Amino acid sequence: MTLPIQVTFRDFPHSPALEQVIKEKASKLESLFDKISYCRVVIGIPHRHHHKGHLYQVNLDIGVPGKDIVVQRRSGRLAAKQDAYSAIRDAFEAGKRQLQAYLSRRH
Repeated sequence: MTLPIQVTFRDFPHSPALEQVIKEKASKLESLFDKISYCRVVIGIPHRHHHKGHLYQVNLDIGVPGKDIVVQRRSGRLAAKQDAYSAIRDAFEAGKRQLQAYLSRRH
């Protein structure tokens, strides 16, 4: 089964490279648990008034039987080198941990 993935970009232009990374990370989640019904990802820049760099926010919503796994990650204020890719990585790592916890409770 192919996982239906919805990717939304807020407050900055669409990036095919970011979307591809998101789809690859979502397919890795599907390899852990094949009964995921959907995966919604919203990536945005919540505050555009920064002079140097941006703070990225990634919201991840994963639908599994009987539950929605919701992750909200924001790139750190002190981590000046954090970019959209690391915010996506952090969000999917947190989603993976929550999915593994869901699977261990289910068994």
